[in-house]
Amino acid sequence: MEKPRIVFMGTPDFAVPSLEILIAAGYPVVGVVTSTDKMGGRGGKKLLESAVKKCAVKHGIPVLQPEKFRNEDFLEELRSLKAELQIIVAFRMLPTVVWDMPRLGTFNLHGSLLPKYRGAAPINWAVIRGEKETGCTTFFLKHEIDTGDVLLRHHIPIGPDDTAGNVHDRMMLEGAELVLQTVQLIQSGVYELQAQDGSTATSAPKIHRDTCRIDWNQPVQTVHDFVRGLSPWPAAWTTLEGDTLKIICGAAETVSHSKIPGTVVSDGKEVLKVACSDGYLKILELQAAGRRRMDTNTYLLGSEIEAGTILGA
Repeated sequence: MEKPRIVFMGTPDFAVPSLEILIAAGYPVVGVVTSTDKMGGRGGKKLLESAVKKCAVKHGIPVLQPEKFRNEDFLEELRSLKAELQIIVAFRMLPTVVWDMPRLGTFNLHGSLLPKYRGAAPINWAVIRGEKETGCTTFFLKHEIDTGDVLLRHHIPIGPDDTAGNVHDRMMLEGAELVLQTVQLIQSGVYELQAQDGSTATSAPKIHRDTCRIDWNQPVQTVHDFVRGLSPWPAAWTTLEGDTLKIICGAAETVSHSKIPGTVVSDGKEVLKVACSDGYLKILELQAAGRRRMDTNTYLLGSEIEAGTILGA
């Protein structure tokens, strides 16, 4: 059975294992579409290439970096690759003229068990909302984002102390396996598509800075899940005397108390806890404004934070 010609579309590190597994399995990846290069680094003087581009160049695969997907020069170049299947992993929205081009279609790998957590930040929101399980889904594209017919799903457990970073790293590898299985399924020509039930859909909107502010009035488990879901990046934050204080890692302690939510409890040496509505979040790792990330012991060695201080006030 002849393997289909593939064009792969993606940008970040998350997409690289999916590209690598297809190459290792002998699939003809005839082109890669990725984001345009940008200037960055110290002073903005370093040319930054996407992780997917670096992988493609390493394997000698042609790279396309369009600024606009409807540009006729790009479309003609894409057509010239004569792809039979297009695969999207962590990439931008595409116009119909692009995703409708190959005869076998275009499928996407999404970081949730669709139709749950449709949107830009499915891993973060699954952890924030205290889910015990998430997963990834491959589906054919259609006009409305993340609504296409499902090919395959893969379940991934979320442990009680897992962060979005932990889940991301597991999904990056397990999702690559799902991509390969999906290509093999399409290649076989024997599969049934499953329509998504829109009535059970939930959303996972893009994370903004204001999204990440901690509300200490909530139950401690809710706060703990919130911190986990934004760790290690972009990180949940509060304020200490007007400055931003990022909370990277914590532990929930459920206990009754009479303190105002946001109140700091500390021995000045090893213990740093913050009152929530029904307990304390014990802070294990944090980052003060203008400083690097550090564990609580290191932070307390060089910082004076008085017990009774109210964070976020």
